[in-house]
Amino acid sequence: MNVVIFGKGLGKLRQLTLSGLSIGVAAFGLLGVLGAAGFTGGYLYASHTGSGVSAGELVSLNEEIDSQQQTIAAIRQDKEDTLDALAIRMAQMNARIIRLDALGRRLTDMADIDDGEFDFDHVPAVGGPEEPVATGSGVAIPEVVEAMQQLDLQLDDREAQLGVLEAVIAGQNLKQRVYPQGRPVKSGWISSYFGKRTDPFTGKPANHTGIDFAGKSGSDIVAVADGVVTWSGKRYGYGLMVEINHGNGYATRYAHNSENLVDVGDEIRKGQTVALMGETGRATGPNLHFEVLKGGRRVNPVNFIRGTSD
Repeated sequence: MNVVIFGKGLGKLRQLTLSGLSIGVAAFGLLGVLGAAGFTGGYLYASHTGSGVSAGELVSLNEEIDSQQQTIAAIRQDKEDTLDALAIRMAQMNARIIRLDALGRRLTDMADIDDGEFDFDHVPAVGGPEEPVATGSGVAIPEVVEAMQQLDLQLDDREAQLGVLEAVIAGQNLKQRVYPQGRPVKSGWISSYFGKRTDPFTGKPANHTGIDFAGKSGSDIVAVADGVVTWSGKRYGYGLMVEINHGNGYATRYAHNSENLVDVGDEIRKGQTVALMGETGRATGPNLHFEVLKGGRRVNPVNFIRGTSD
């Protein structure tokens, strides 16, 4: 192949003779130059006009994404910590509710209230129409925390009130148990009252300091209140006698016994058998001489037997 080259600077025509191999090499080189130029131009064009994002902007965007991911992770951890705290608080409140239920059952027993009136073993029955309320994301965690704090304060208040009620009921029960009340014998009848009477031994007027219950020898004699034995033995005129101090200035005496079943210092419960009926001391037959002392002064036991205060 012949190639003719001409131009002003050359002065005269020049002719080149190219073989097939020379033509292939020249064509390949030309295509390489054109491809490189196209790639470079396209890259530069795409960098400035194609995606609209430069390399520097890409770096900045990646840094911002990393920052947002860290913020999201921190928020997620904070919410998990809050949920853990709420779970702990719920467990604490549940434990307090269990204690209050136990206290309520104990107070129900102490007050002798019917089981159906105050039932602490089941969820209270409720009723009435209801309207739907917003749920889900509309309920913020701070609102839940505030509601739980209010409920916690209410539990504190209820617990304090139940504690006071327990103390009052316990005090009332204790007062009832240490207050002399009821009959000191399980069987028998009143054979002599408190006050002036004719002495059965002398036939002269005398002051009777207690009440006599006649009955069968060996019958049970029971304490009319809780207390502590301060005397158990023989005493002039009384024969075998038991004296019990009940506190609050009250004491009771049980005399003419055939046998005492308690000793000095014994703690006595109301209704406990403390002696057996007999006729020791100044007695005309099996009977119990029963006295009530208030502040060291003997008072009429009838008021206590009938369940009223003196």
